[in-house]
Amino acid sequence: MKYGLRGTRSLHLMLLPSLILLIIFAYLPMAGIVIGFQRFIPAKGLFGPQEWVGLYYFKYAFQLPEFRDALFNTLYISFMKIVAGIVTPVVFAILLNELRLALLKRSIQTIIYLPHFLSWVILAGVFVDILSPSYGIVNRLLQSFGIEPIFFLGSNAWFPYVLVATDTWKEFGFGTIVYLAAITSIDPNLYEAAIVDGANKWRQIWHITLPGMLPIIMLLTLLSIGSILNANFDQIFNLYSPQVYKSGDVLDTLVYRIGLLDANYSLSTAIGLFKSVVSCILISIFYYIAYRFLNYRIF
Repeated sequence: MKYGLRGTRSLHLMLLPSLILLIIFAYLPMAGIVIGFQRFIPAKGLFGPQEWVGLYYFKYAFQLPEFRDALFNTLYISFMKIVAGIVTPVVFAILLNELRLALLKRSIQTIIYLPHFLSWVILAGVFVDILSPSYGIVNRLLQSFGIEPIFFLGSNAWFPYVLVATDTWKEFGFGTIVYLAAITSIDPNLYEAAIVDGANKWRQIWHITLPGMLPIIMLLTLLSIGSILNANFDQIFNLYSPQVYKSGDVLDTLVYRIGLLDANYSLSTAIGLFKSVVSCILISIFYYIAYRFLNYRIF
C-alpha cells in the first residue's frame, strides 16, 4: 500500500472542496478584523483610507453595561448548556444501553435524534406556543395544580433556564448516539470478569462503563469549551425579546444589534474579535489540563 502523496491523491482531492470553502468563509473574512482598530466608514471601503484608532473600541466596549451583561450571560448560559449537554446524554446512553429489546432501543434512538435536524426557526415557534402564559400547554398544566401562569420567555428569572432546557432537549439525542458507540467499544470481557467478582450493575457502570466512555466525554467537552462564548445565536435570537435582554442577551446578539441594526461596524468587530480570542485561550487551557492531568491527546 502506498502512503505517499501519490498514493493518497484521491483522498486529498476529496478534501479539496471543503478546504476551498474553509478558506473562503473562514480565512478570507479575517481581513475584516482590521475594522475593529479603525473608525470605519463603509463608503471608503475595507482597504480605503480609514482613521486608525487602535484599541479605542475595545476599551469602549468594556465600559458598556450592555457588554458586561452580555459577557456574563454568555458564560453563564454556555456553562449550564455544557454541563447539561454532557450529563444528560451520558446518563441516557447508559440507561438506553441496558435495554434488551433491540427494536425498542433503535426506536428510542431515532425519536430522540430527530430534533437535532430541526431548525431553531421552527422550534422557536413551537416553544412560543408551548410556553405561552395564556394558552400554552405547560401553563395549562401548572394551572391545573393551582400555580399561577409563568411568562417563561418574558421573565429574566426563567429565560436562561428555558434556553438550557430547550437546547438540551434538541441536542442530547446526538450525544446519546455518540456515547452509545463509545459503550459498544468497551471489551465485554470486563463486564464478565466484574460479574464473576460479584459486582452489581451500578458497580459495573461506575468502574467499567464510565471509564470506558471517558475519552469521548473529554473530546466532546473540549469541543464545547471552544464554543463557550457562542451560546447558540440561532436559538437565542429566535426566542428572546427586549424584555429579557438583561438575562438573555449574549455577545453574538449584542454584536448583531450593534453591527447590523446600529451600523457601528467598528465596535461590533472589536467585540467579535474579543470573543474569538478568549475562546481560543479557553480551549488552549482546557486542552493543556486534559493533556497534563488526564494524559489525553487529540492525535
